[in-house]
Amino acid sequence: MHAFRNILRTEARLYLRDLPTLLTIVGLPTMILVVLGLIPSLREPDPNFDGQNFVNYFAPSLLVVTLAMVGVNTMPMALATYRERGVLRRLATTPAHPGALLAAQLVVALAAILASALLLIVVGRLAFGVPLPRHPLGFTLAFVLGTAALLALGLLVAAVARTTKAAQALAVPLFLLTMFFGGVYLPRFLLPDAVARIGDYTPPGVQALLDAWTGPSPQPLHLAIMAVIAVAAGASAAKLFRWE
Repeated sequence: MHAFRNILRTEARLYLRDLPTLLTIVGLPTMILVVLGLIPSLREPDPNFDGQNFVNYFAPSLLVVTLAMVGVNTMPMALATYRERGVLRRLATTPAHPGALLAAQLVVALAAILASALLLIVVGRLAFGVPLPRHPLGFTLAFVLGTAALLALGLLVAAVARTTKAAQALAVPLFLLTMFFGGVYLPRFLLPDAVARIGDYTPPGVQALLDAWTGPSPQPLHLAIMAVIAVAAGASAAKLFRWE
Protein backbone atom coordinates (compact mmCIF):
# COMPACT_ATOMS: atom_id res chain seq x y z
CA MET A 1 0.00 0.00 0.00
CA HIS A 2 2.88 2.37 0.80
CA ALA A 3 4.45 1.67 -2.61
CA PHE A 4 1.12 2.31 -4.33
CA ARG A 5 0.73 5.67 -2.55
CA ASN A 6 4.20 6.72 -3.66
CA ILE A 7 3.57 5.71 -7.27
CA LEU A 8 0.17 7.41 -7.25
CA ARG A 9 1.76 10.59 -5.92
CA THR A 10 4.41 10.47 -8.63
CA GLU A 11 1.90 9.79 -11.41
CA ALA A 12 -0.34 12.61 -10.19
CA ARG A 13 2.59 15.04 -10.22
CA LEU A 14 3.56 13.99 -13.73
CA TYR A 15 -0.02 14.41 -14.85
CA LEU A 16 -0.28 17.89 -13.32
CA ARG A 17 3.01 18.98 -14.87
CA ASP A 18 1.67 18.31 -18.36
CA LEU A 19 -0.55 21.37 -18.15
CA PRO A 20 -1.61 21.61 -21.83
CA THR A 21 -2.83 18.00 -21.84
CA LEU A 22 -4.52 18.40 -18.46
CA LEU A 23 -6.35 21.57 -19.52
CA THR A 24 -7.45 19.91 -22.75
CA ILE A 25 -8.76 16.81 -20.99
CA VAL A 26 -10.58 18.67 -18.24
CA GLY A 27 -11.58 21.88 -20.00
CA LEU A 28 -12.18 21.12 -23.69
CA PRO A 29 -15.76 19.81 -23.36
CA THR A 30 -16.73 22.84 -21.28
CA MET A 31 -15.04 25.21 -23.74
CA ILE A 32 -17.03 23.69 -26.60
CA LEU A 33 -20.22 24.03 -24.56
CA VAL A 34 -19.47 27.70 -23.84
CA VAL A 35 -18.81 28.47 -27.50
CA LEU A 36 -22.06 26.81 -28.52
CA GLY A 37 -23.96 28.44 -25.68
CA LEU A 38 -22.91 31.92 -26.81
CA ILE A 39 -24.79 31.41 -30.10
CA PRO A 40 -28.35 32.70 -29.41
CA SER A 41 -30.08 30.47 -31.96
CA LEU A 42 -28.69 27.35 -30.27
CA ARG A 43 -30.38 28.37 -27.02
CA GLU A 44 -33.83 28.51 -28.59
CA PRO A 45 -36.25 25.59 -28.10
CA ASP A 46 -36.38 23.32 -31.12
CA PRO A 47 -39.04 20.71 -31.93
CA ASN A 48 -36.28 18.47 -33.33
CA PHE A 49 -35.07 18.02 -29.75
CA ASP A 50 -38.47 17.54 -28.10
CA GLY A 51 -38.69 21.21 -27.26
CA GLN A 52 -35.17 21.43 -25.85
CA ASN A 53 -32.55 23.70 -27.28
CA PHE A 54 -29.46 22.38 -29.03
CA VAL A 55 -27.12 23.20 -26.14
CA ASN A 56 -29.15 21.06 -23.74
CA TYR A 57 -29.37 18.25 -26.28
CA PHE A 58 -25.68 18.25 -27.15
CA ALA A 59 -24.23 18.58 -23.63
CA PRO A 60 -24.23 14.82 -22.82
CA SER A 61 -22.35 14.07 -26.06
CA LEU A 62 -19.54 16.35 -24.89
CA LEU A 63 -18.79 13.90 -22.10
CA VAL A 64 -17.52 11.57 -24.82
CA VAL A 65 -14.63 13.97 -25.54
CA THR A 66 -12.88 13.44 -22.21
CA LEU A 67 -13.78 9.76 -21.97
CA ALA A 68 -12.26 9.11 -25.39
CA MET A 69 -9.16 11.24 -24.79
CA VAL A 70 -8.35 9.58 -21.50
CA GLY A 71 -9.61 6.05 -22.11
CA VAL A 72 -8.25 5.27 -25.55
CA ASN A 73 -5.59 7.91 -26.05
CA THR A 74 -3.53 9.29 -23.17
CA MET A 75 -3.61 6.28 -20.84
CA PRO A 76 -2.59 3.56 -23.35
CA MET A 77 0.07 5.88 -24.79
CA ALA A 78 1.54 6.46 -21.34
CA LEU A 79 1.67 2.75 -20.54
CA ALA A 80 3.16 1.88 -23.93
CA THR A 81 5.81 4.59 -23.41
CA TYR A 82 6.67 3.16 -20.00
CA ARG A 83 7.06 -0.30 -21.53
CA GLU A 84 9.20 0.97 -24.41
CA ARG A 85 11.49 2.91 -22.07
CA GLY A 86 11.88 -0.03 -19.69
CA VAL A 87 10.07 1.61 -16.78
CA LEU A 88 7.81 -1.40 -16.27
CA ARG A 89 10.75 -3.80 -16.44
CA ARG A 90 12.68 -1.84 -13.81
CA LEU A 91 9.64 -1.64 -11.54
CA ALA A 92 9.32 -5.41 -11.69
CA THR A 93 12.67 -5.70 -9.87
CA THR A 94 11.59 -3.45 -6.99
CA PRO A 95 9.12 -3.94 -4.13
CA ALA A 96 6.76 -1.65 -6.08
CA HIS A 97 4.99 -4.13 -8.34
CA PRO A 98 4.17 -2.81 -11.83
CA GLY A 99 0.53 -3.54 -11.02
CA ALA A 100 0.67 -0.58 -8.66
CA LEU A 101 1.59 1.63 -11.60
CA LEU A 102 -1.38 0.35 -13.56
CA ALA A 103 -3.72 1.03 -10.63
CA ALA A 104 -2.25 4.52 -10.20
CA GLN A 105 -2.80 5.26 -13.89
CA LEU A 106 -6.44 4.23 -13.55
CA VAL A 107 -6.96 6.40 -10.47
CA VAL A 108 -5.44 9.47 -12.13
CA ALA A 109 -7.48 8.85 -15.29
CA LEU A 110 -10.71 8.53 -13.31
CA ALA A 111 -9.93 11.73 -11.39
CA ALA A 112 -9.45 13.66 -14.65
CA ILE A 113 -12.65 12.23 -16.14
CA LEU A 114 -14.66 13.09 -13.02
CA ALA A 115 -13.28 16.63 -12.88
CA SER A 116 -14.15 17.20 -16.52
CA ALA A 117 -17.69 15.86 -16.11
CA LEU A 118 -18.36 17.96 -13.00
CA LEU A 119 -17.01 21.10 -14.67
CA LEU A 120 -19.22 20.52 -17.71
CA ILE A 121 -22.34 19.96 -15.62
CA VAL A 122 -21.75 22.93 -13.31
CA VAL A 123 -20.87 25.43 -16.05
CA GLY A 124 -23.71 24.21 -18.24
CA ARG A 125 -26.17 24.63 -15.39
CA LEU A 126 -24.99 28.01 -14.13
CA ALA A 127 -24.16 29.67 -17.45
CA PHE A 128 -26.81 28.30 -19.81
CA GLY A 129 -29.45 26.66 -17.66
CA VAL A 130 -28.64 23.16 -18.87
CA PRO A 131 -30.76 20.93 -16.63
CA LEU A 132 -29.10 18.48 -14.30
CA PRO A 133 -29.40 14.80 -15.24
CA ARG A 134 -33.06 13.83 -14.90
CA HIS A 135 -32.20 10.39 -13.57
CA PRO A 136 -29.12 10.81 -11.34
CA LEU A 137 -28.74 7.13 -10.47
CA GLY A 138 -29.25 6.01 -14.06
CA PHE A 139 -26.83 8.65 -15.26
CA THR A 140 -24.21 7.61 -12.72
CA LEU A 141 -24.56 3.97 -13.73
CA ALA A 142 -24.39 4.79 -17.46
CA PHE A 143 -21.38 7.04 -16.88
CA VAL A 144 -19.53 4.46 -14.77
CA LEU A 145 -20.16 1.60 -17.18
CA GLY A 146 -19.32 3.69 -20.26
CA THR A 147 -16.13 4.88 -18.62
CA ALA A 148 -15.19 1.35 -17.59
CA ALA A 149 -15.75 0.08 -21.13
CA LEU A 150 -13.50 2.74 -22.68
CA LEU A 151 -10.78 2.34 -20.04
CA ALA A 152 -10.84 -1.42 -20.60
CA LEU A 153 -10.42 -0.89 -24.34
CA GLY A 154 -7.54 1.48 -23.61
CA LEU A 155 -5.89 -1.14 -21.43
CA LEU A 156 -6.33 -3.66 -24.23
CA VAL A 157 -4.52 -1.30 -26.59
CA ALA A 158 -1.74 -0.89 -24.03
CA ALA A 159 -1.57 -4.66 -23.58
CA VAL A 160 -0.89 -5.46 -27.23
CA ALA A 161 1.15 -2.37 -28.23
CA ARG A 162 4.86 -2.87 -27.60
CA THR A 163 5.89 0.66 -28.54
CA THR A 164 4.43 4.16 -28.38
CA LYS A 165 4.03 4.29 -32.15
CA ALA A 166 2.18 1.00 -32.13
CA ALA A 167 -0.12 2.27 -29.40
CA GLN A 168 -0.75 5.42 -31.40
CA ALA A 169 -1.56 3.42 -34.52
CA LEU A 170 -4.20 1.48 -32.59
CA ALA A 171 -5.49 4.28 -30.36
CA VAL A 172 -6.05 7.03 -32.93
CA PRO A 173 -8.58 5.12 -35.09
CA LEU A 174 -10.35 3.92 -31.94
CA PHE A 175 -10.45 7.50 -30.65
CA LEU A 176 -11.88 8.83 -33.93
CA LEU A 177 -14.53 6.12 -34.07
CA THR A 178 -15.53 6.76 -30.47
CA MET A 179 -15.93 10.47 -31.14
CA PHE A 180 -17.86 9.84 -34.36
CA PHE A 181 -20.31 7.28 -33.02
CA GLY A 182 -20.62 9.32 -29.82
CA GLY A 183 -22.06 12.23 -31.81
CA VAL A 184 -19.22 14.68 -31.17
CA TYR A 185 -18.09 15.35 -34.73
CA LEU A 186 -21.65 15.39 -36.03
CA PRO A 187 -24.69 15.62 -33.71
CA ARG A 188 -26.50 12.31 -33.52
CA PHE A 189 -29.74 13.63 -35.03
CA LEU A 190 -27.79 14.32 -38.23
CA LEU A 191 -26.30 10.83 -38.40
CA PRO A 192 -27.95 8.11 -40.49
CA ASP A 193 -30.19 5.95 -38.33
CA ALA A 194 -27.97 2.89 -38.77
CA VAL A 195 -24.89 4.82 -37.65
CA ALA A 196 -26.72 6.32 -34.68
CA ARG A 197 -27.88 2.83 -33.62
CA ILE A 198 -24.29 1.57 -33.73
CA GLY A 199 -23.38 4.44 -31.42
CA ASP A 200 -26.03 3.24 -28.95
CA TYR A 201 -24.10 0.03 -28.39
CA THR A 202 -20.48 1.16 -28.67
CA PRO A 203 -18.55 2.64 -25.73
CA PRO A 204 -19.27 4.83 -23.94
CA GLY A 205 -22.93 4.15 -24.83
CA VAL A 206 -23.92 7.75 -25.47
CA GLN A 207 -27.62 6.95 -25.84
CA ALA A 208 -27.72 5.75 -22.24
CA LEU A 209 -26.12 9.03 -21.16
CA LEU A 210 -28.63 11.02 -23.24
CA ASP A 211 -31.57 9.07 -21.86
CA ALA A 212 -30.48 9.51 -18.25
CA TRP A 213 -29.73 13.22 -18.71
CA THR A 214 -32.70 14.46 -20.71
CA GLY A 215 -35.17 11.61 -21.27
CA PRO A 216 -36.34 8.31 -19.83
CA SER A 217 -34.21 5.96 -17.80
CA PRO A 218 -31.35 4.26 -19.66
CA GLN A 219 -32.30 1.02 -21.39
CA PRO A 220 -30.98 -2.03 -19.53
CA LEU A 221 -29.65 -3.49 -22.79
CA HIS A 222 -27.40 -0.47 -23.39
CA LEU A 223 -26.02 -0.73 -19.86
CA ALA A 224 -25.57 -4.50 -20.09
CA ILE A 225 -23.57 -4.21 -23.31
CA MET A 226 -21.24 -1.62 -21.75
CA ALA A 227 -20.72 -3.97 -18.80
CA VAL A 228 -19.97 -6.91 -21.11
CA ILE A 229 -17.48 -4.86 -23.13
CA ALA A 230 -15.78 -3.68 -19.93
CA VAL A 231 -15.44 -7.21 -18.57
CA ALA A 232 -14.40 -8.79 -21.88
CA ALA A 233 -11.87 -6.11 -22.82
CA GLY A 234 -10.53 -5.93 -19.28
CA ALA A 235 -10.08 -9.70 -19.04
CA SER A 236 -8.39 -9.79 -22.45
CA ALA A 237 -6.06 -6.95 -21.43
CA ALA A 238 -5.14 -8.77 -18.21
CA LYS A 239 -4.37 -11.94 -20.15
CA LEU A 240 -2.33 -10.25 -22.87
CA PHE A 241 -0.57 -7.60 -20.80
CA ARG A 242 3.18 -7.92 -20.52
CA TRP A 243 5.48 -5.78 -18.44
CA GLU A 244 8.28 -5.96 -21.00
